[in-house]
Amino acid sequence: MFRKIILATLMVALLFSCKKEEQQSNSQTTKNTSSQLADTIISNLAYGPVARQVYDLHLPANRDQNTPVILLIHGGAWITGAKEDLNEYLTQLKSTWPNVAIVNMNYRLASTRDGIHHNEMMADIASVTKSILDNQSIYQISSNIGVVGASAGGQMAMIYAYKYNANIKCVGNIFGPSNLSDSAWYHTNNPLLGGKVGNIFAEYIGQTWDPEVYKTVSPYWYITSSTQPTITFHGLLDPIVPIQQSRLLHAKLNANSVENEYYEYNAYHSFNATQSKDVTQKLVKFFQKYL
Repeated sequence: MFRKIILATLMVALLFSCKKEEQQSNSQTTKNTSSQLADTIISNLAYGPVARQVYDLHLPANRDQNTPVILLIHGGAWITGAKEDLNEYLTQLKSTWPNVAIVNMNYRLASTRDGIHHNEMMADIASVTKSILDNQSIYQISSNIGVVGASAGGQMAMIYAYKYNANIKCVGNIFGPSNLSDSAWYHTNNPLLGGKVGNIFAEYIGQTWDPEVYKTVSPYWYITSSTQPTITFHGLLDPIVPIQQSRLLHAKLNANSVENEYYEYNAYHSFNATQSKDVTQKLVKFFQKYL
């Protein structure tokens, strides 16, 4: 419990120093007299029976069957965090790209006690994706989906696209780990994470160290020439996810001739306001080519 409290506090402080907005239980609509469809926000749409299986849907005005979709996946070391942690990025995305639909999801957190591990968390992302596509005509959006994740959410975004869903058009990775089968990293202690890194990995994966099993949840090992275009951002001084994780990811994407961009910042496991704005602008420019 103490470790989870530390992680929750850390993620709130680090993830873009964002202020949490109040959750809305009903839809919110901003009328636009010049458009048929208004800007609409629908909060906490359920995609499963568990309380955390909800997502927020942000639909732009003037949307139609060509409106692309971005799916956001929060971080939190797989065992904490919430969709509201990405509200600052969500606001920036809407401002930078007013004509995109955004889905900001919660997922069941990794828990050995509750039997929630990698497979269950991937199933949650798949369920949200299915919910979007099943309601495509109602929402008036396209089937073109790009996925973006921060920290653990970056790893989840990549592995979901690379391994489970080839229909995802592009991926945004914000300081997410790409190779959990790194033995040296697994066996380190990190006070910022409350102790042994391997303990956190084991809770997410569902078992202790096994390099072959750990490869199966590592995006790095699923890169091929058909991997989706990927853009990555990482802080040079990151004390949580080693920067080498993103450098090796970038090198392997290049080796497989995958369209990708990689940017490093003078930052820790977070970006300041100027850096996060730059991240958003680069992310939007990249995604607009593929969505």
